[in-house]
Amino acid sequence: MPILEGRGVTRYFGGLAAVSGVDFTVEPGEVVGLIGPNGAGKTTLFNLVSGALAPNAGTIRFKGQKVNGLKPDRICKMGVARTFQSVKVFGNMPVLHNVTLGALFGTPGSVSAAEAAREAMELLRFVGLSAAWRAPARDLTLARQKRLEVARALATRPQLLLLDELMAGLNPSEIAEAMELVAGIRERGITIFMIEHVMKAIMSVCDRIIVLDHGKKIAEGTPREIATSKAVVEVYLGE
Repeated sequence: MPILEGRGVTRYFGGLAAVSGVDFTVEPGEVVGLIGPNGAGKTTLFNLVSGALAPNAGTIRFKGQKVNGLKPDRICKMGVARTFQSVKVFGNMPVLHNVTLGALFGTPGSVSAAEAAREAMELLRFVGLSAAWRAPARDLTLARQKRLEVARALATRPQLLLLDELMAGLNPSEIAEAMELVAGIRERGITIFMIEHVMKAIMSVCDRIIVLDHGKKIAEGTPREIATSKAVVEVYLGE
């Protein structure tokens, strides 16, 4: 059974269909990419999965359970976490406290403050930020703020992680480190659904790629199949 499944997922903004009749699946343990031109509906689809928006039509299921219309905190506690296209950290709060919040409020059970702090510190080590645990989050570079947001999402103990442009704005060495981080997350048994424009990354780390254009799915397949798809080359990859 897919860990995530959408059937006929549609969302309108006024008369514009930002997502139109999209079918998709993500299998347990996969890394699935979501690509397409700006305005294709990628982040809207993530907002629908995570509960920030409700679909106008269609069904979204997580582990077989319908999540349409559920609030984001409920979906998070079911096991779906996400990061954001524009980094959303608590800038005045220390790095450690940013992650501790995820452990305290994003998990389905009760967690003590001491346990949450221990888990947060372990996750900061995992993402390479343990030395900066006291620093205000605003003092981190963009690449490190993105890692912090990943750590906070992981603190909710997700089974499915939605990554929205983790590598946007990073230099080549930071992109390579981010690719290693994605591989490390997968090794923890977490399924990944990721939006990305860095084609080197998406083609290297994904098992399968879904392509949107003007809100509709125009292609789906392995990285090799997508790279050689005439439709995808015409609307997105270019010559």
